[in-house]
Amino acid sequence: MRRLNKLLFATLVLAVTAGSLGPETASAQPSDYRIGLNDVLDIVVWNNPGLTRMVPVRPDGQISMPLINDIKVAGLTPMELRQELARRLTPFMQVPEVSVIVREVHSFKASIVGQVKTPGRYDLKGRTTVLDLLATAGPFTDFAAPRRIFVIRTNGQGEVRIPFNYYKVLAGDDKHVNFVLEPGDIVVVP
Repeated sequence: MRRLNKLLFATLVLAVTAGSLGPETASAQPSDYRIGLNDVLDIVVWNNPGLTRMVPVRPDGQISMPLINDIKVAGLTPMELRQELARRLTPFMQVPEVSVIVREVHSFKASIVGQVKTPGRYDLKGRTTVLDLLATAGPFTDFAAPRRIFVIRTNGQGEVRIPFNYYKVLAGDDKHVNFVLEPGDIVVVP
């Protein structure tokens, strides 16, 4: 069993690295990145060094800026924030040119618990699938049940459990896909 487990893990790592798990894993889909808590932003106001600064997003989802005070940024795209800052700065300057640069992403975290070598909470830096997180957390332990993996996802109505059968995903079963994780997802390996 242990040897089979190591062989399956090695196959998974090779497949993820080579991008051979199908179009869902191999092609990076453009997404509308949303600013989250604890992210760090560079706000640049052209020709105004007093307003240009690096700001962390506070736990309440806001940042503080001179002249406009606090502004809620969590959930906005960088372009939406840029437009809102320009709108709020208009009473103080004729045509404010504002840039928003995401310096550090700290809001995209997912957890993995259960029968893997290194369970824990992981900072994710981009589009990450369930297989990506399983590969990061290390091989399954001897007691793992890869057919019964599930993802706990919180949405507006509560928690949803999404089943993930490791073996069927690797086999390319059309009913089972390697889906992209969302911030706050918890992968459970029983």
